[in-house]
Amino acid sequence: MLFLNSIKKLIRTPNRSIFNLRKKKDFGICNPVTVGYVSPERAVPESIRKPPYYFKYMPPGNTIGEVEIKSNEQVHRLRASCRLAAKILHSCEDIVKIGSTTDDIDAFVHDKIIAANAYPSPLRYAGFPKSVCTSVNNVACHGIPDNRPLMDGDIVNVDITTYYNGYHGDCSRTFMVGNVDERGRYLVSCTEECLMESIKLCSPGIPFNAIGKFISTFVKKKKLGLIPAFIGHGIGSYFHGPPEILHYKNSVPGVMQPGMSFTIEPILTLGGPDIEIQEDGWTAISVDGARSAQFEHTVLITQTGVEVLTNVVD
Repeated sequence: MLFLNSIKKLIRTPNRSIFNLRKKKDFGICNPVTVGYVSPERAVPESIRKPPYYFKYMPPGNTIGEVEIKSNEQVHRLRASCRLAAKILHSCEDIVKIGSTTDDIDAFVHDKIIAANAYPSPLRYAGFPKSVCTSVNNVACHGIPDNRPLMDGDIVNVDITTYYNGYHGDCSRTFMVGNVDERGRYLVSCTEECLMESIKLCSPGIPFNAIGKFISTFVKKKKLGLIPAFIGHGIGSYFHGPPEILHYKNSVPGVMQPGMSFTIEPILTLGGPDIEIQEDGWTAISVDGARSAQFEHTVLITQTGVEVLTNVVD
């Protein structure tokens, strides 16, 4: 997940003259989240291959420029990393439950990735302190795992990226904890549907902006909101690269071609689009306290259509 560079300033100082709620929305029942205690980063064995940013601080990757067309060998490596990420994300069903902390999720994911001889991509990326992002309820994105236990009725997005054999595989899913209220279930269901329908649009010759146009229509139809500040991105030997996949209506040029790989990861909300970044520099919390949900896949454009690289594999 990546901030949209052109609106970073707007994110940090929400402009309600641009993004304002016209009427009060039904947010349903939500257990508000605040930033808790963050434990030290987890160790990575010397034998694990690490990305360059592990050894020195590096800013987020550049998502502007020419889109990489991957060779068969590059696709093979990317596919393997994506399959690993998907398998580990699916296994989180065993740990995402009432009473588990998001730090427990971080430990679970970290250990699974290390056991597969891979590296947890978020760790040390632009200074991120943990191995996975966990965004609960009113945290829209980039939640840092901490000591808050999951509560009955919570929804939590778990965003996993693995660095395996020199390639990153990226996916996320919003889990429901215990008895989630009707509005929360509706939000999660619609968000997953939004992602899957967006993927169906992908094919050679299709403009990237077709995704954002579809999502804008979808959220309006479902009477939901959208968090526009975060984008999908190209992925490969780099964590973030071209193209930028905007999840709202736009006229940015560029078309899909075979061999291109990128993520699609819309964040839908029961409220408005405003977020505020907390003092940790990462945690994005909704200004109005509304919950949001997110699903993400890494996809590959093929000669005839699209392949979802992060589908669950047994």
